[in-house]
Amino acid sequence: NHADYTDSFPGFVFPLTGKIQFQFNGTPYILSPGKVVHGGAKMKLDEKTFDNSNWEYILVLYRICSSELEESSFSHQHFELSTGQSPRLIELIMQLWHVYNQRGGISKFQTEMLFRDVLNEALISVSNRQMSSESHTLFERVSNYIHEYYYHGLTITSLAEQYNVNRNRLSYVFKKHAGMGPAEYLLKYRINMAQKMLFTSDVPVQQIAQAVGIADPFYFSKVFKKQFGFSPTEYRRKFINNPC
Repeated sequence: NHADYTDSFPGFVFPLTGKIQFQFNGTPYILSPGKVVHGGAKMKLDEKTFDNSNWEYILVLYRICSSELEESSFSHQHFELSTGQSPRLIELIMQLWHVYNQRGGISKFQTEMLFRDVLNEALISVSNRQMSSESHTLFERVSNYIHEYYYHGLTITSLAEQYNVNRNRLSYVFKKHAGMGPAEYLLKYRINMAQKMLFTSDVPVQQIAQAVGIADPFYFSKVFKKQFGFSPTEYRRKFINNPC
């Protein structure tokens, strides 16, 4: 009963068949098999089916015993979960559905055990979701800082210390969101800025290297050539004098 659900505990909705639109406090979610949505406690819930088709779902309600944790947790939020954050989740849901429809004392015991496993996996997914959000925030903060201060003597150690994370954590976040480590990200950004300077000024290459935070002009030329296929001098001669 959806009214009971919204007036009591938070929970997860796992569609099994059909397609439906849920609205939690006016925010719509299109649900179909393979998707999972979390609804907070005491939320207004509206639903709309598509093509008047029947649909089946599993509803898992939970209660957080600690009032302190309940007030600060996700139990009052609504959001869709990516099942990729917990590959076992859909498998466990289908097992629960299958066992629940069987009869007998053993199946009741299995249902209870699977129910606990489903809830545990769902909470793991929420935890992974929160970690993913935190890592994206960290990436945005550090990358924006690099974009603004790339010409300073930045190091991975100094960036990690500034944002109170260890180097391994910083490396993981950049590889996840940029496909490369923070050192490579910083170097590529410096080289890209140098490339723009070559187009917009006639400043000597050595000064451009220093302007983007690379003290060694020979290293700068080597890295530039690796990224663009030409040394800085060759690049300027080829593309500035022959823009077409």
